[in-house]
Formats: sequence, structure tokens, C-alpha cells
Amino acid sequence: MNTAISIIQRIISTFIVNAMAIVTGSAMLGVDITKGAIIAGFSAVAQVVERLARASVDGKLTTQEINEAFVPRQKEAK
Repeated sequence: MNTAISIIQRIISTFIVNAMAIVTGSAMLGVDITKGAIIAGFSAVAQVVERLARASVDGKLTTQEINEAFVPRQKEAK
């Protein structure tokens, strides 16, 4: 139960962090700030949920897998 609460809290935090990051850019580009923030937040949450789903295919979700799901992926240098 504590794991589920932790995951939910971290997903909410991920949404907020990514939504806030896009607010300034949206304002500068003339995009509706609310829509931009919601899209950014949902996009980030979808990525985390996908990583959690991939990690739990075996029926087990370890603390390490959970932590890795919340770490932003770095794009590899070409």
C-alpha cells in the first residue's frame, strides 16, 4: 500500500514539474498556457506509466524499477 501511495505522489509531482516547465514557453509562443501545461504533464506521466508497465511485465515491481521509471531518459549523443 505504501508503494502505491508513493507511486501516485511521484506521478502527481512528475505532472506538476513538467507542466510548470512548459508554462513559460507556451506564453512566449502564444499557445494557450493551460493546454500546453496539461499536454506536457500528461505526456510525462504517460512515459512514466509506460516504464512502470514494462517493468512489471514479470508480475513484480522492485523499488529499483520504480525509481528508474521516474528518472528522465537522456538522449544518446550521436
